[in-house]
Amino acid sequence: MKFFVDTADTADIRELADAGLVDGVTTNPSLIHKAGRDFLEVVKEIAGIVSGPVSAEVVATDHDEMMREAEIVRKIADNIAVKVPLTIDGLKTCRKLTDDGTMVNVTLCFSANQALLAAKAGATFVSPFVGRHDDVGYPGMELIADIRQIYDNYQFDTEILVASVRNPIHVHEAAKLGADVMTAPPSVIRQLVRHPLTDNGLTAFLADWEKTGQKIG
Repeated sequence: MKFFVDTADTADIRELADAGLVDGVTTNPSLIHKAGRDFLEVVKEIAGIVSGPVSAEVVATDHDEMMREAEIVRKIADNIAVKVPLTIDGLKTCRKLTDDGTMVNVTLCFSANQALLAAKAGATFVSPFVGRHDDVGYPGMELIADIRQIYDNYQFDTEILVASVRNPIHVHEAAKLGADVMTAPPSVIRQLVRHPLTDNGLTAFLADWEKTGQKIG
């Protein structure tokens, strides 16, 4: 499973990329706002840090304006994936961009039917939001399982990009279900490393090494 990091904080992206943990990056208007930087500037910097897809979202809601914004966004770098909402205009824009060779991430997916439409529109990625589903009492991972089954039934190439990931359990379950990609905040990715037995074991090893009085080199 590919790991995308969901942030516009370039320091976090660089740190995780240096550890080999970043296959791509997802951004959205809220993350850009949080970063407090110019949209085009920060997306260009991110695209230079990672070689994988960098999702940059259009903010228009009608097809013609989406295409105008997409023309600007996709010129930033070759690894840009234009992010569009799962609406009729968004799907129309997806098809147009995909036919022109541009990667497209169809976002705000909340049903298997929507995911089916995204695949038929030629989306590179579809982003079902598991955390937000959980928030309203529907198990988000059931949505991932349904999409996985439908895509496998018809050999769709669209990759399932699990979004709104809130904790390591979401990552674990998504991997078991065969999701292609997950995107999570840097804090969640760092949590994946942590385990009390690892911490305890390292403490014991270091204590025993100290007792030997040796040094390496």
